[in-house]
Amino acid sequence: MVNCRKILELYFEGVSQRTISSSTGHSRNTVSDVVHRSKKLGVDSLNDTMTNPWLEAFLFPEKQAIEKGYFPVDWEKVHKELQKKNVTLTLLHHEYATEAREGGKIPYAYRTFAEKYGKYAKKYKLTMPILRKPGESMEVDWAGSTLGITDRSTGETIPAYIFIATLPYSQFSYVEAFLDMKSANWLTAHIHALEYFGGVPETLVPDNLKTGVTKAIRSEPVLNEAYRELADYYRSVIVPSRVRKPKDKASVEGTVGYISRQIIAPLRNYHCFHIEDLNQQIFEKLEEINTIDFQKRPGSRKKVFEEEEKSYLQLLPQTRYKLTEWKTSKVQLNYHIQVERMYYSVPYDYVREYVDVRLTTDLIEVYFKEARIASHKRLNGEFSQYSTNTDHMPDNHRLYLEHNPENNRKWAETIGPSTVQFVSFILEKNVEKKALNILSTLRNLSTKYTKKELEKATQILLEISTNPTISVLKGVLERSKKRKQKTDTSNDQINANNYGFVRGANYYGGNKK
Repeated sequence: MVNCRKILELYFEGVSQRTISSSTGHSRNTVSDVVHRSKKLGVDSLNDTMTNPWLEAFLFPEKQAIEKGYFPVDWEKVHKELQKKNVTLTLLHHEYATEAREGGKIPYAYRTFAEKYGKYAKKYKLTMPILRKPGESMEVDWAGSTLGITDRSTGETIPAYIFIATLPYSQFSYVEAFLDMKSANWLTAHIHALEYFGGVPETLVPDNLKTGVTKAIRSEPVLNEAYRELADYYRSVIVPSRVRKPKDKASVEGTVGYISRQIIAPLRNYHCFHIEDLNQQIFEKLEEINTIDFQKRPGSRKKVFEEEEKSYLQLLPQTRYKLTEWKTSKVQLNYHIQVERMYYSVPYDYVREYVDVRLTTDLIEVYFKEARIASHKRLNGEFSQYSTNTDHMPDNHRLYLEHNPENNRKWAETIGPSTVQFVSFILEKNVEKKALNILSTLRNLSTKYTKKELEKATQILLEISTNPTISVLKGVLERSKKRKQKTDTSNDQINANNYGFVRGANYYGGNKK
């Protein structure tokens, strides 16, 4: 409010407008407006009846008219409407302004509208409900305190870490203990929580822990790939809280303290030997927490959830999400990658490249720059097992691998029966390694001679020798080749005599009888 009386008192005492502005804290324009209005309306002195509100109403009557003409707001209605899905303060102000203008009233500007609602919420000790809409989010975190499980063999106490998930609107919560906080248990905890709630919220709000967020960038955090896949599968969105900003997930932060007092503290001296036993105790106490009545509002967490929030959750998929894990590996010179001390092949073109590996319970997929280049059934059992796809091998490696008795017999069948008989003879009369060396030489001959020539030479070899060898076969093939060349040469000469330009005795009549 402008202190008009103080401004005029100083002005009538002969104080400059600049000094009045500094003394009252009002701008020089405001001081000038008050002085100008007083001169225009003939106010040249002050008396006791001229209070500051009277002067402001007298000097600026249009402001008073406008203030009285503001369209009133039902703040309780605004508060309830904000709890509905997809309703924002901007939308409610737009509706309010439209209604005001239709009634010939003046609406508050949006800034004033928001400020007045903030004062209303503060007055009644209410938090802004925009972040507490039913089914909008699920806040998740690990509790700072732990419980313990006793090892039967050593008597050692193994820590059990407590996972907590809370729906901010109803404060309905889920709690479960795990033996570690690794990615697999982090994802499993989310799956169990969603199944416990019987639906999926729009967003998941985790802390910036490594199992959820790979790199905490404020504008666009880099999410753990397995965590992102889980959110995509359940059609939800991950919105990590800001670093060192616990108020971004105030509900779960408050629930962590409450759970620590109501569950962790009472079970601190409970002795158990299995994680299942500990979780059974946790679930019993969790049921009590969710069903106990609120102290300052009607109903309980479970009742509010079932009556007001559950219907806003998205439906769960028909099948449960299969856990995945992502790792990075370098392709070795033997075109294999090592994953958990097992070896899997990739195309040899990617040797010395870094690849992303996606692991499920029964499958391993290898990606290079988001393109899948290999997949294998996951190996189990003893370490250092190999899963090799022959298509991933260079040609010379593949030929070496395929050089075995069975494949050599199949190759012989493509040549002919005599070759099959010869190959069987070599395999039977020699140890395998030596036989394969001999057959390697035989198969090299197939690159120099046709199948027909090789089969014919093998047939001759078996007819002339009771102990056929590769060296004799080579001799047969060379002699057959020479005979063929000689025959071809004779045929060429005959063709030249019949069709060439040679003038013989017949041409000159020397052979006439």
